Amino acid sequence: MRDLLWPTGSLVGTLVLYYLCKTHYKRTKSFWCTPLLAAPIAVITLVAALKIPLPAYFQYTHWLVALLGPATIAFALPIYRQRHMIARYPLTIIAGVVTGLILGLASNWAYATLLHMPPVIAHSLLPRSVSTPFAIQVSAKFGGMPDITALMVVLTGVIGMLVCEPLFSMARVKSAHARGAGLGSSSHGAGTAKAHELGQQEGVIASLTMIFTGIAMVLLAPVLSLLFR
Repeated sequence: MRDLLWPTGSLVGTLVLYYLCKTHYKRTKSFWCTPLLAAPIAVITLVAALKIPLPAYFQYTHWLVALLGPATIAFALPIYRQRHMIARYPLTIIAGVVTGLILGLASNWAYATLLHMPPVIAHSLLPRSVSTPFAIQVSAKFGGMPDITALMVVLTGVIGMLVCEPLFSMARVKSAHARGAGLGSSSHGAGTAKAHELGQQEGVIASLTMIFTGIAMVLLAPVLSLLFR
């Protein structure tokens, strides 16, 4: 019975729970129902309730992680569709990418240094501000652990969604381009989803900034890994 329950519960349960969380979030727009937060909690509850061993769970769901590769390639589609926005606002996107990379890496390294984190945790923390497919690829080059990096990425995105509007109000950031670039370069996919809720222009700029920040991180990873040892 368990031989049938584990693969069915792991794979189907994960997909169904994510779909339900995403559908409910679209209806309620409640922060606590966002799939990045609610789906992992629901999956953990499912795994614990069915007493599925973690090795067995990852064995039956590993192909979901493998889909990150095609997902990375799929980022080419919004770049093509929004190419007119790239030509129209190149400085906004460039500023968002450069600022996001510099502040993201510097702040992450500062946190790790001040908190005296072990090297493997510190290196896993470095790429937390870029989207998951890019962050996982970069993590290994930095000497980190992709699993820890993925967790840090999710936490960063959730926190970004939570604090962005109060921060924008406090700092009096009213420009759609500035808000979009900030969310895309610091909170990746979750921030981009939030940017789309704020407005169309915010969403488009956030999408492009997120993608180019991730690409820049991957391309610069060999050089950056020498600086953060």
